[in-house]
Amino acid sequence: MKAIRIDHIGIAVEKEGVWETIAEILGIRPSEKQKVESEGISVRFLKIGDTRIELLYPEDENSTVKKFIEKRGPGIHHIAIEVEDLEKCVKELREKGFSTVGEKPVTGAEGYRAIFIHPKSTQGVLLELIEK
Repeated sequence: MKAIRIDHIGIAVEKEGVWETIAEILGIRPSEKQKVESEGISVRFLKIGDTRIELLYPEDENSTVKKFIEKRGPGIHHIAIEVEDLEKCVKELREKGFSTVGEKPVTGAEGYRAIFIHPKSTQGVLLELIEK
């Protein structure tokens, strides 16, 4: 797998207004709210230099982000890594014994293709691989 860069760090939040509070603290404007219907969440990004913070708010009681918050509380949810060839990376990682959340990449926020590496394969760290 060839990682290009850290694209963003995902943070699960319980209250929708948290993104404005964090943006005010950092002195930056959040992006427009985007709904990711397939995941039952809304997201907003905060850009700091070349990296972004993605704030994830559960819109659906059955979303994985809602379940994450119930189990672990709000906080860091995942780290997203941009890769050159998502299909190739997934194939290589599966050959090495890593498992993914879902069989195929999905369309995530901003329309990028993405897949998560299951945290059971990474000692509890949820990694998202994205291809722009």
